[in-house]
Amino acid sequence: MSTRFLRYFFEPRTLAVIGASEKTHSMGGLVIRNLIDSGFPGSIWAVNPKGYASVHDKPCVRRVHELPQVPDLAVVCSPVAGLPRLIEQLGRFGVRAAMVLSGGAHLDDRTGDGGSIRERMLASARRSGIRVLGPECLGMIVPGRHLNATYASQPVKAGRVAYLGQSGMLGNAMIDWAAGRGIGFSHLVTLGDSVDVMLADLIDYINQYSPCQAMLLHLERIHDAQHFMTALRESSRNRLVLAIKSGRTPGSDLSGAPPTPGVANRDVIVDAALARAGVVRVDDSDELFDALETLSRMKPLRGDRLAIVANGLGPALLAIDKLIDAGGRLAEFSEQTRRALTDGEFDISLPGRNPVDLGGNASPERFVEALEVVAADPNTDAVLVVHAPTRLAPSRATAQAVVANRRRFKRNLLTSWMGLEEALSARHECNLAGIPTYISPEKAVKAFMHMVDYQRVQAQLQETPPSLPFTTTAAIRERCHRLIGEAKTRQRDRLTHEETAQVLAAYGIPAAPSRYVFTPQQAAEAASALSGRMALKIVHERNCVPFRYRQHPHKLSAGLLQDLQTPEEVADGVRRLGAKVEEKFPDSRIYSYCLQEMQRGKHSLQLCAGITRDPIFGPVIVFGIGGYKVNVLADRQVALPPLNMTLANELIERTHAAKLIGEHSRDPQRDIERLGQLLVKLSQMASDLPELKGLELNPLLLNSEGLVAVDFAMDLGEPARHAIMPYPEELREWVELSNGMRVEIRPIRGEDAPLISEFHAQLSEESIRFRYFHNKADLSKRDLSRLAQINYDRQMAFIAEHQRADGSKEMLGVVRVWNDPDNIRTEFSVIIRDDMHGHGLGRLLMEKMIRYSRGLGTLEMVGKIMVDNGPMRSLMKRLGFTSHYNMEEQVVDAVLRLNEPASDWQRHRLENQPY
Repeated sequence: MSTRFLRYFFEPRTLAVIGASEKTHSMGGLVIRNLIDSGFPGSIWAVNPKGYASVHDKPCVRRVHELPQVPDLAVVCSPVAGLPRLIEQLGRFGVRAAMVLSGGAHLDDRTGDGGSIRERMLASARRSGIRVLGPECLGMIVPGRHLNATYASQPVKAGRVAYLGQSGMLGNAMIDWAAGRGIGFSHLVTLGDSVDVMLADLIDYINQYSPCQAMLLHLERIHDAQHFMTALRESSRNRLVLAIKSGRTPGSDLSGAPPTPGVANRDVIVDAALARAGVVRVDDSDELFDALETLSRMKPLRGDRLAIVANGLGPALLAIDKLIDAGGRLAEFSEQTRRALTDGEFDISLPGRNPVDLGGNASPERFVEALEVVAADPNTDAVLVVHAPTRLAPSRATAQAVVANRRRFKRNLLTSWMGLEEALSARHECNLAGIPTYISPEKAVKAFMHMVDYQRVQAQLQETPPSLPFTTTAAIRERCHRLIGEAKTRQRDRLTHEETAQVLAAYGIPAAPSRYVFTPQQAAEAASALSGRMALKIVHERNCVPFRYRQHPHKLSAGLLQDLQTPEEVADGVRRLGAKVEEKFPDSRIYSYCLQEMQRGKHSLQLCAGITRDPIFGPVIVFGIGGYKVNVLADRQVALPPLNMTLANELIERTHAAKLIGEHSRDPQRDIERLGQLLVKLSQMASDLPELKGLELNPLLLNSEGLVAVDFAMDLGEPARHAIMPYPEELREWVELSNGMRVEIRPIRGEDAPLISEFHAQLSEESIRFRYFHNKADLSKRDLSRLAQINYDRQMAFIAEHQRADGSKEMLGVVRVWNDPDNIRTEFSVIIRDDMHGHGLGRLLMEKMIRYSRGLGTLEMVGKIMVDNGPMRSLMKRLGFTSHYNMEEQVVDAVLRLNEPASDWQRHRLENQPY
C-alpha cells in the first residue's frame, strides 16, 4: 500500500473509458457524459469492441492497444468476467491507474485456473504495477480539476470537504443531498470493494498533495489497521475528520473476522481506535449529512457555549436537553448582555437569561434585534435560532430577515425552522445564503457538538501526559521471553498459573501470594503454613485460557474450592478437583494446584484488566468490572496500546467501575492513579512481548491496601502487529562524549514535553534561527505536542539525555526525521544545545539516525541548511552528504543516498518526476 501512481487518479491529463457507449442507461455512457459535462480539459477516448467511430463525439477504438497514446487513467465499465485479462492488458500497455466501476455477484466465484475474479485482478495488477481502484466503486470526482469520472446522476460543486467512502450508493446519496443544499466537495471518492488502492492510501495522498479543510469517511471494512491509523492520525492533526462506520452489530458486520476474546461487541474497539486517531464518529447517515452541512458552512469554533434564541420556550428546552446530554454547555450571558435583553424586553419567559424566548408574536425584526445582542456576547461561541411558524412571524419572512442581516452577527449561526410546509421555504432561504439549517433543534445541537467534539479531541491530542510510572529493562524482557520460549518449546500455547505469576512479578504487578502443589501431601504441608480460610484452584490446560466466562451465572466454577480451613480439607480438595477434571476433561493436562489465603474482609472492589487481541486492530487493553459471569462484559471498555497515564485514566473514567470508586473509595484519586499505573504496565507488556495473545487479571481486587491480582491467565500466539506502533525500547543506547559525559540516546516520547520546553529555553537566538529559519522564542502547547508525540511509523526523533547529579534529567540535543508515506525520502533536522557544541554530539545523533533510516529501507535523506550555518554544512560534508545552493529558497539543500531504488517508480520519484 502506498501513494504510488495515485496522482493519475486525482490529476489525469488523458483518460480512456473502457466500455463507453451512447446507450442512455449504460454505465459507460453515463461516465463519458459526466466527464464531458464536467468540462474535463484533457483528452478523452472511448474503448468499445463494437468498433464505433466515436462515442458522444469522442474518438473510439476497439481495443486498448489501439489507443493513440497511453492514457493517465482508465475508467473500466466493461463486464466483470474479463476484468483480470483487461487489467493485464492495461498494465502491459503502460497505463498506471485503472478505476473499475463494474461489479456484481460473481467477483468471488472461483474458477479452475486458480482464484476468484477479484484475486486474479490483483495478481494482474501486481505483475505490471498498475494501481486499481475498485471493483464496484462509484468513481472519483475532483470539481477543482473538472473531473467527474462517475455514473452519478448530479453534478458536484467545488467545496472544502473531502468525502472518502466504501459504498457507491451512499456516495450517490451524498451527492444528491449536497446538490439539494448547494454544498460542494473538494474530492469525492468511493472505493467499493477495492482490491488494491485502500482508504488509507487515499487519505495519505490527500494529506500530502490535495489539502482540504475537513474530511468525511464512510467505513465498512478496515484492512491494514496500522496504515489506517497512521494516515488518520496525520490527517486529524490538520483538519476535522468525521467518520461513520457500518457493521456496528454482528448482523451488519461484513468483515468475517472471528470474535475478539473478552469483548462482547467489537464496535467498542472501532470507537476506541477512531477516538485515539482524533476522529469524531457519527452514528447514522442523518448525522453524516448534517455534519457535511456544518463543516461546509461554519467557521471554526472558539468553545462549546451555545446560546439559543427561539419564539417559544418548549422547542428551546428540547435543544437544551440535547445539548447537556451530548456534553455541551449553555452559554451564561455577561452582565451587559443580560441588561440589554432585559431593557429591550426581549425575553418573555426568562428575562436576561439563556435561552431567549421571544414569544409567539415575535416579528422578524424582533428576531434580528435579539440575535444582534446575543451574538455580541463574549461568553457565547455560537447561536442557535429555533423558530416555529406563526401568523405574526412566518418562517420565510423571518429567515429572509436573518439572511439579510447576517453580517451583523458576530458568532456562528445555526438555524432550525421547525415544521414541513412553511418551514421548507425558510430552509431554502438559508441554504441559498450558506447558513447551516436543520429540521429539528436536536439535529442542530448534534451538528454543533460535532465541532465541539473536534475541538476537545484536538485539545486531548495536545495534552502532555505525566511521567510514566514504569519502564522495562532488557533484563525484564529477556526473563519473560525465556518463559514464553520454554512454553513454546514444550508445544504449549499458554503459560501456567505459576509462569504467569512470574511475568506479572517482572512487571511489578502485585499478585496474591500463591503456593503451587502437585499432590495431596504437598497441599496439606503448604496449608499448614497458612492461617485462616483458604482457596484451592486446579490449574489445567482448559482453564489457563483468558476470557472464559460462564453462560449460567448461578453455577459455581468446578475448578475452585473456597473457605477450606484445615490441611486435611485442602488435601481432600486436591483429590476432588483432580477427579472432577479427569471426569469432565479427560484430555486436559493438569499442571498444578494453586493454594491461596482467602482475600476477604477488606471492602474490595472486584475488577478485571488485561490484554486481548483483535483480528483487525491487534493488541487491545481491556478494563472493567470483574467476575467470571458473562454479564461483566457490559462494563468492558477498551483502548489501543501504547498507553500513557492520561490515556489510561481516560479508559478508567469510561467504566462503571470508575463511578463505584468515586462513590465508595476513601481516596478515589489515589485508586484511579493505581489503576492507571497498572494499565500502563499492561500496555508496556503488550509492546514488549509480541507473542502474548491474551492476559486476564480477574478478579483484580482494589482496596485501601492497593491492588492485587487473585486469578490470572495468559495464552500465546504468533507475533502481533500493533495498530499504533509502540515505543521502540530496543533503540535506546548509552554513549560517551569527547568530554567524558555519559548520555543516553533514545527515541522521544510524549512525556518528554517538559524536557523539550526546558531545552528550547536554553538555546541561543542563532541556534533557534538555524533550526526554524526564524526566531521562535516560545513553543506553544500545539508545538510541544507535535514535537513530543510523534508517530513512530512515519517519524523518528532521537534525543540525547543526561542525568544530573541531583537525579534530574536534561536534554542536550535532538535529531528528527519525517518520512513520506512511500518511504522514498526522509527530511532531517538536528539541533544541539549551545554549550554542548564541539563534543561530537551532533555527529553521534546524525549517525544513529542515518543507520536507523537506512535500516528502514528509506532511499534518501534530505535537509535544508541556512547558508551562514557553517558548522552544520561542515558536519554534513563529513557525513557524506552532497550539498547545492537552492536559489529559490536561498538555503543549502543537503542530500544523502541511503539505499538504491528497486523500481522505475522509485527512480522517478527520486528524480522528482511527477508520479
